Parts: sequence; C-alpha cells; structure tokens
Amino acid sequence: MDLEQLKDVPLALVRERPYLSAFLLALGALSVSRLVYETLSVLLQTFVIPGKNLKQFGAKNGSWAVVTGASDGIGKEFAFQLAKAGFNVLLVARNKTLLETTASDITKKYPGVSTETHSIDFSKNDEAAYQDLTSILNSRDIGVLVNNVGKSHAMPTYFIDTPQDEMTDIVAINVNATLRVTYAVLPGMVERKRGLILNIGSFAGSVPSPMLATYTGTKGFLSTFSSALAEEVRAHNITVEHVNTYFVVSKLSKIRKPSALTPLPGPYVRSVLSRIGLACGAGYSGRPATSTPYWSHALLDYAMTLIGLPGLYISYTHSLHKSIRRRALKKQDREAKRQ
Repeated sequence: MDLEQLKDVPLALVRERPYLSAFLLALGALSVSRLVYETLSVLLQTFVIPGKNLKQFGAKNGSWAVVTGASDGIGKEFAFQLAKAGFNVLLVARNKTLLETTASDITKKYPGVSTETHSIDFSKNDEAAYQDLTSILNSRDIGVLVNNVGKSHAMPTYFIDTPQDEMTDIVAINVNATLRVTYAVLPGMVERKRGLILNIGSFAGSVPSPMLATYTGTKGFLSTFSSALAEEVRAHNITVEHVNTYFVVSKLSKIRKPSALTPLPGPYVRSVLSRIGLACGAGYSGRPATSTPYWSHALLDYAMTLIGLPGLYISYTHSLHKSIRRRALKKQDREAKRQ
C-alpha cells in the first residue's frame, strides 16, 4: 500500500464503519473534555474559589482551636493564624518553655484571644499524660483540631539499618498521637454538630519514599485514615481534611531557604486555611478528603496524577535520598573532626 492509499484509510473507515467512527470520535471528545474540566477545576480551586469560612467552625464565637506540635514551624504558624481568625488557642507540644513563649506572643498580638498550653511528649505513649490532655480537651468547646505534630528520620536510612527506637517514636508521634487526640476531641464536635480536623500530611504518603520507609508508611496511614473518618462524620457537619504537603521551610524538612516549591510557614498556612473544603491539586488523585492547597504543591500534585508512572517517582525519590544521606554522613564526619 502506497502513501496515497494510506491517506484514504480514515475516509474509508468512516464510510464502511460509521458507528465505530462515531464512537471513537465521541470517546476522544469525552477524554479531551474531561481533561479540560479537571484542569479548570484544579486551577479555580487553587487560585480563585474561596474555601469554607472559619466562622462556621466557631471562630469569633468563643470556640477553641487545638494545635499539636505548636511550638515551632507550621504548628506555631497555625496557632497564630487561627488566633487572628478569632479562635482561642490551646497549644500542645513537648517543650513547655517554647509553648509559653508562643502563647505570650499570641496574647500580645491578639489581646482578645485566650491561650493555654499543655506539655506532653507524644513519643512516650504515656496513658496518664493522655488522660490529663483528654480532661482538658473535654472541658473546651473545640471547633478546630490541627494534628500537626510529626517526626521523620534523622536522615534517609534503609529500613534494615534504622534504629528501633527511632521507628517506635515515629509511629507513636505520627500515628498514635493523631488517633488519641482526635478520639478525645471528636465526641464534642459530634455533639455540637460542627468541627474541623486538619491532619497535616506529606507527599510521602502518596509517593512511597525509599530510605524513609517508616515515615512514609505513617503518612500513608494518615491519608487513608482521613478519608475513612471524613465519610463517618460528614453527617455531623464535621470536615476532616488530609492536607497534602510538599516541602515547607521548617526544622522537620531541614530546609532553611524558601523557594517556589518550598514556602515559608506563613504563606503555606494561609493557603490551607483559605481553601478548607477544596481539594485543589488533589482533586483527581483518587484520595477523598485530601487537599493540596498551596499553589505550587497543587500544580505538582496534579501534574503527577496526570502523568502517572508511580514507579518513576519512587525511583527518583530513592536516588534523591541516597544523595541526601551521603551529604549528611559527610557533614557528620566534618563535625566529628572539629571536636
């Protein structure tokens, strides 16, 4: 068959198989329309459409916001911005001195806001300590819970070489603390028929991260737990949201300089609180109750969903973590020689 004959094949197909041709044309049009719709939805949710108003969760009405891991970084910023929105704030973390300093700073900046602190080491799994915290939580009208406390590995390490106490701490802090604090807060939210629970997650929950196996496993748990719980409490007017996060400047990420993909805590938290109830970049990732609100994280999440190829992301992450580990070990050697 020569080139001229090949050109006539589509036309011949249309004449001989009109129904098949119409079906293929409709299928192609549907695929293109869906892509356009999904892309527009992501862009509108990320840049234009506002999220739920925090007043529906009790802002400026005497309600409290509870923030775990509130002594630094993202948690501290959530405490400040929720106070600005009109919530009284209960700050929960391990370091009592830092908590009290943060609470004092909030009171000075927002005089009409009440602040309280509670020191607890979530890595200990101390039943008496959890009971003390539960008593405090049960005595408050809590409108918002931010499960922010978290721990990662000291450096990327293969699972077989990971210290057992490090694994135990990561699971206790990232999983058990979220379960216990949510379990303590949720009955009051159900009774009042309102509430917002933000579980601060990570891209590591959707892209398995070699050399951070325990950490990535706990973040995967957070995603599926949030999806299940969100459906359970939807009828009670409670919003549960797994906040999918790429890098943010913080001690946890060990990143000090901001960039387009790595914002400071302030802009990041503003994006979260202004997009409550919107999936943004996670809208078509197959993860219900997940939101990727920060604009560059949203675009990255959506692009990764469109492209697919999860094995490629895992392989890239493995290479990245091997490089990070080499640099970390070299830094350890330099510091050891100085001593």
